[in-house]
Amino acid sequence: MELGRRDTLRLAADALTNVRRHSRNRGKPLGERLEIEAGTADEDRQHASGLGRDDLGLHGRNPAADREILGGVHGAVEPVRRRRHLPGRGAGGDDGEIAIDLHGIGIDDDAAEVAGQVQRQCRLAAGGRTCDEDGPRPVTLAGIPIVTHVATLIANPANPSLGKDAVRAAASRLAGAGEPVVLDPGIAVDIPFALQAGADNRMIAADLRQALAGHPVDVVVQPAAGRAKRLFLADMDSTMIGQECIDELADLVGLKDHVSAITERAMRGEIAFEPALRERVALLKGLSAAVVDDVIDRRITLTPGGRELVRTMKARGGYTALVSGGFTLFTARIGSMIGFHENRANLLEVEDGLFAGTVREPILGREAKRDTLVELRQRLGLAAADTMAVGDGANDLAMLGEAGVGVAYHAKPKVAEAAAVRVDHGDLSALLYMQGYARADFVL
Repeated sequence: MELGRRDTLRLAADALTNVRRHSRNRGKPLGERLEIEAGTADEDRQHASGLGRDDLGLHGRNPAADREILGGVHGAVEPVRRRRHLPGRGAGGDDGEIAIDLHGIGIDDDAAEVAGQVQRQCRLAAGGRTCDEDGPRPVTLAGIPIVTHVATLIANPANPSLGKDAVRAAASRLAGAGEPVVLDPGIAVDIPFALQAGADNRMIAADLRQALAGHPVDVVVQPAAGRAKRLFLADMDSTMIGQECIDELADLVGLKDHVSAITERAMRGEIAFEPALRERVALLKGLSAAVVDDVIDRRITLTPGGRELVRTMKARGGYTALVSGGFTLFTARIGSMIGFHENRANLLEVEDGLFAGTVREPILGREAKRDTLVELRQRLGLAAADTMAVGDGANDLAMLGEAGVGVAYHAKPKVAEAAAVRVDHGDLSALLYMQGYARADFVL
């Protein structure tokens, strides 16, 4: 059957709808995901719709034994793993095949599978046409850009300043930008777009930040598929809480300024973390360990958005761990207050109810934080792309680099520069928005 132009456009539009739905389904509980019943190849290719969140009323349903979950869509189990390339024709319609390496442009396995399905659908409708190769262009199917990535603009909920002008300015800089999706009015918006071959996520984010100069808005650019993470590790001091606990203890012995200066240098990476910690702990010798509860009650404040972040990820099946270069006397209670599954930190040694001025070795520092992420990831059977970590100091860098998404939160310059993602304006709810969660999805 020969397809006309209207049919071609309809099929291509439906294909892009499937890509967007795939992105929305990531991170949803199984019962809330869309199931496409198996049919013939042609039926499956044209089984697209515009269903939204409220239409996915499949609570409690599980796939049949001969089916598997592919990014939130049930599909028949296939015995052979597909290539992660989009085959096509050479320029001018000649018979020489070309291949677009999806991994090479930052598209992971899940997104590649979806892109392959989209290509098969659109090539069926478009007679095998492929993207134009004149200069750097978005990857297209049937002449329409594949929406593979998303730019998330995030303002601080305390200052909901994300307006239409800022969104339009950002969208104008993105190739093949789709319709913005409002996650929270005035606070967070997703802009889907088609990644240009050879483009870099951080380069695009930097360009958008420049375009939004003067707007207190954070920008996160990443693949649309796989945004919702299943393992979350967080630093505590100056990240999940607003203070440095050792500085507050030092204040009780009149040494806060001195200790704070050492802390700042260690967090900036100017001095090694481990000897700096030993030096500061020695200054606490003789202080009553009983003061810790009073410090938590009177001096420590939880960072806004932290509880919602942890509770929402836990509700969606994620595992959460508070991993600190601080002390278990603080992480045990603070981790419980926020809702983490577990906490790890250093042990301050106590003798007769008083701090001994020593910390038990080995010290949990930069490498130990990274090792904790690797350990938990392997224990849970997850891929690196399923993980997220957040921190602000130099001792967090290895952990942030190991995570699928490493977030520098109001961080020291060296950390913000090195991390894949930076949050300079928002609170910790930014880490939910960047995973594609809307405000209505938050667990309070």
